[in-house]
Amino acid sequence: MSAHESPPRGWTFVTNHTQVLLCIARDPEVRLRDVAVNVGITERAVQRIVADLIEAGFLERRRLGRRNQYVVNRDGLMRHPAQLGREIGDLLDLLKPTPADRSA
Repeated sequence: MSAHESPPRGWTFVTNHTQVLLCIARDPEVRLRDVAVNVGITERAVQRIVADLIEAGFLERRRLGRRNQYVVNRDGLMRHPAQLGREIGDLLDLLKPTPADRSA
């Protein structure tokens, strides 16, 4: 399945919040409409997720002219009790694309 295909219906292992964070970590100047296409959700849903991530301290938004640039706080701690003490950066590293993923 390519990045532009719709995911299968049903549940997934990675939440939309994580998918949005991964897209932004890969390209800090990505447009939210492009994130929406990649994740398979509406642009409005991406905006809400980004607001959640900023409020929780996982993202910082900076204005660059007419565009936004995002900075991921890799030191931010995961919120679920099962991952207490684990940093978001660890998850991003685990899920970052490999060279084989990029060529597919």
